[in-house]
Amino acid sequence: MSVQAETRENRFRISRRSALVGALVNTILAISKILFGWLGQSQALVADGIHSLSDLLTDALVLFAARHAKEAPDEDHPYGHGRFETVGTLVLGGILIAVGFGIVWDAGERLFAPEQLTLPASFTLFVALFSIIANEGLFFYTRHLANLINSDLLRANAWHHRSDSVSSVVVLVGIGGTMLGLPYLDAIAASLVGIMVAQIGWNLGWGALQELADAGLEEEHLKQIRQFISSVSGVNSVHMLRTRKLGGHAMADVHVQVDPWLSVSEGHRIAEVVQYGLIDQVDVLEDVTVHIDPEDDEAGPSCSELPLRDEAESLLESHWSQLACYSKRHRMVLHYLSGRIDVDLFLPISCYASGEGADEVKQAFQQALEGSEVFRYVRIWFG
Repeated sequence: MSVQAETRENRFRISRRSALVGALVNTILAISKILFGWLGQSQALVADGIHSLSDLLTDALVLFAARHAKEAPDEDHPYGHGRFETVGTLVLGGILIAVGFGIVWDAGERLFAPEQLTLPASFTLFVALFSIIANEGLFFYTRHLANLINSDLLRANAWHHRSDSVSSVVVLVGIGGTMLGLPYLDAIAASLVGIMVAQIGWNLGWGALQELADAGLEEEHLKQIRQFISSVSGVNSVHMLRTRKLGGHAMADVHVQVDPWLSVSEGHRIAEVVQYGLIDQVDVLEDVTVHIDPEDDEAGPSCSELPLRDEAESLLESHWSQLACYSKRHRMVLHYLSGRIDVDLFLPISCYASGEGADEVKQAFQQALEGSEVFRYVRIWFG
């Protein structure tokens, strides 16, 4: 098993453990709050129970996303399966918004119908207190696992558990206030819980929509990416950095400027160091594409209209065919820089020893390029 596959499998095992524990606790809480809320005539506690029931969807989403996230890219999903998580999050957000508005609607009807307001039983206070303790425990447990594997999905779920704890605090206050002679407080507490549920749904759904629209990483991650690339030996500058999120991971492509006279293989080696270094240093990155530039192509003239080698050699033939040594050349290296082509021409040592000095040979080739809108400089090498 490769290192990446082993890492994905480990993340899946920990995420599954988190989801199963969360699902178990939320099932117990949902049944307890709905049952005792109904028996104890507390609308706020019943609403909070529905909230806990909806949390099972979040736990199912974590389990679903973790299971698919561990799968390697395939022919149908060459960029991986991260967007399964995104679509699931969007659906979950919509469900939570609908549940939240339903709770608010029902509580509002009760507020405007005083005869429907009821006095909760005293034992509902203990159920709400138990919910607070259980959700706080889930928050710390899930956050610990999130930090263990550096998972933003688990961190989000941990804070979702914390929001459940806060909603139970609201329920506790509402029930207590009602028992002290303010019967409408239970319905108000239920409304606040409904608003909280809808807000969580909106935040989840909006984040998913942003991701589906290829929103980039936060500035903190971008700064970390730029700092690492700039630290790599041979890198002169970084530009055209683009990122996009895919579920719990992200992809990046970036243009890296190096010295224009480097060999193709050295440029490729620098790109490898940047690519694998970023994946290793920036945990959220799963795939990086590096484009090596000999100059800043955002600032200088474009080379996009210049001819490729076959056509360039034909043009050079028309300029240099009358020069005796041109036909004896070993090879040519073309450099596409600042909207023109510079040429490194490698000639046999016999051309240097034929009576003409190196400067005279170079001058002859350079003068033959005068007036060209394609070629700029030529450098002669003898060997």
